[in-house]
Amino acid sequence: MLLTTLCYIEKDDKYLMLHRVKKKNDISHDKWIGVGGKFEEDESPEECLLREVKEETGLTLTDYRMRGVVTFISNKCETEYMFLYTATKYEGSLIECNEGELVWVPKKEVYDLPIWEGDKIFFRLLEENCPYFSLKHRYEGDKLVETSLYRTDWKSG
Repeated sequence: MLLTTLCYIEKDDKYLMLHRVKKKNDISHDKWIGVGGKFEEDESPEECLLREVKEETGLTLTDYRMRGVVTFISNKCETEYMFLYTATKYEGSLIECNEGELVWVPKKEVYDLPIWEGDKIFFRLLEENCPYFSLKHRYEGDKLVETSLYRTDWKSG
């Protein structure tokens, strides 16, 4: 199994997104996703998040939160457990990413981009400000064939 993080950094009603165009044999080639990547040995999700965001963007996150866990099952690759984050504050300046092009995309335009079908579900949950969710997606090739959603809508205080 594969453990990963993914983060959508927010600014001025936009998400920082990565257009995956630079790596060969990339299952997400030409798709638009957030920034993040694979855990290194002994990393926590937060350590992986901070390291990957810094490596891919040059930014140091100063305010972020975990929004959910997404499980990907595919007939093309191993099962992946992705810890999904959003971030609203950071320090530093953007650098060139060796995996693709970093672009600030207006949130209302995200659905018009070539994104994974299952990502549309978690974007809706982010829009609804769902406090925490767990999604399970099953893909056959690029086609989403099954999804399950577990969400919590608790209110603190």
